[in-house]
Order: sequence, then C-alpha cells, then structure tokens
Amino acid sequence: MLRDFTKIETFLAVVKEKSFSKASKKLGISQPAVTQQIKLLEEYMEAAIVDRKKNGIKLTKEGEELYRIAQKLEKHILSAEKELLRVIGKQLTFVIGASFTIGNYILPDFIGNIKDIINNDVMIKVDDSTVILEKLLEKKVDVALIEHPLQEDGVAFREWIEDELVLISKSPLPKLVKKEELYSYDWICREEESLTRKIITEAFHGIGVDCQNFNLKSIVTTSTAAKQMVLKSSNQGVPTVSIVSRHIVEHEVENGQLHLARVKGLKLTRPLFLAHLKERKNDPFIDNVCTYIMGKKGLKAF
Repeated sequence: MLRDFTKIETFLAVVKEKSFSKASKKLGISQPAVTQQIKLLEEYMEAAIVDRKKNGIKLTKEGEELYRIAQKLEKHILSAEKELLRVIGKQLTFVIGASFTIGNYILPDFIGNIKDIINNDVMIKVDDSTVILEKLLEKKVDVALIEHPLQEDGVAFREWIEDELVLISKSPLPKLVKKEELYSYDWICREEESLTRKIITEAFHGIGVDCQNFNLKSIVTTSTAAKQMVLKSSNQGVPTVSIVSRHIVEHEVENGQLHLARVKGLKLTRPLFLAHLKERKNDPFIDNVCTYIMGKKGLKAF
C-alpha cells in the first residue's frame, strides 16, 4: 500500500486542507474518489484514520502515526526526484508566471521564502494573465498567479486572495466618495478591452454609475501606467483619479504621495487565482509551492 503514493498523497492533502472537498479541488479529483482512497488506507491499516467533524477533520491516533510516516515519505520522494533531475541534467529553476500586479507588487514580498522551501532557484515571468496562462499550457512556467480564471481544459484553478481595487488621487479625497462626485473628477482609465476595466464598469453599473459620462483624461494599458499618470498630475484644482489594485499604491500611500478612497455603497474587489496543470498534481515541487502560496492569505491591507 505504501508503494502506492497516490493514496498517501490524498491523505496528506486531506490533512493539509482539513477538508475532503478542499482536498478534491486541490488534487483535481472528485470528492468520492478522495473518500474511496481514504477508505482503502483504513482497510489496509484495519483502523479508522480520519474523523469527519462539522468544522473539518480530526486524525485518530492511527491517523497521526500515518501522517508522521507520510511526511517522511513525501520528504524522501522530493529529495529523490531532485537527485534524479540532476542526473538527467534537467534545469531545476522553478518558474512562476504572474500577472503584472501580482508579479510586480505582491510576489516580491515572499519569493525568497519559496526558494528556501524547495531549495531551488526561482524565476518570475511577468506578463498579462492571458499570456501567462498560455505559458503554463506550453509548460514554460510551473505555477501561474493570475487575475482571471480563463478556463482551460487540463488546468486546475484555485481561488487565492481577494484583491481590493481603490480610487487613487494625488489630492486628498473623502474616505468615502459619493457616486455623484465621480463625475466631477478627471479620469485615467484602462483600455476598454481590459478585464480589469470590465470589472470596474460592471461594478459601477450596479450602483447606477455610467463610466461613459466620466471626464476622460487619458487611457492607459497597465495599472502601473495609471498610477504614474496620477502621480504626475497636478494636485491643484480638479483631482485626477484612477482605480487600481491597493497593492500597486501601497508604498506611495504610506509616503503620502497618493491618497486613496472608496466609493460609498460599493465593495470593489476581485479574486486572484493560482493555477497549475492537472497532470502535475503529483509533482512535489508544485505541491510545496502551491501549499505555501495558498497560505499567504493574510497579506497586508490598509
């Protein structure tokens, strides 16, 4: 039984995720399949190893012992795979593909920790979410962190963290801007094809705000460009504003270079996603990196 690491991997996923359903999503298999594999392990051990609770799972005494052994197996398998890759001369650099916002403003805070966890060099490739997903499918990146789950067969998507989009200006703004006040500002907006622009437009439409009636000052292709345009605007007279991820302006807000606000009655957020190829679900490098990244949910907020 222990030679069949698939069942051990399922058991480890259940323990780490504290849930059969979450483990099934992580592994890319059905929940009944997870239940069946745990049942086979219990039959092999002739003892229950997992107790299901309302708020998750709890290991039995036998389950705790199995978990201890399974962790050792996982560690040795990872070590053996690394040695094998060295023998065949395969490049060991782990490549993370990320969208512009994630790659430039979120990932740098903990990329060094990922390198330590897998004891490998780590490279970041930054591009548009669509391009990053293409690179994932072409196996040019190992894990993708993107802003939109562009569904593709063979790709497992996991919702990662919630990213808040905020109104920014060089001039002080009310903490809560009334929707009528939005029409009095000069706007720096993303191009209409941008998925971020579509999220913003739909959110405004939901509270009766028509973006087409904004005083449009400029159109840019990236959120970084929008931030720079606002930074270079005058802080006298009519405020120049834009909407970007709060992560993009964290430094400038702390230094007083930019001010942020939120729109009254509107929660403007979007989920960010982690993605990897389903066929690599058993790859220990992928599993370790994904487990670490998924744990980074408590990122700094204003």
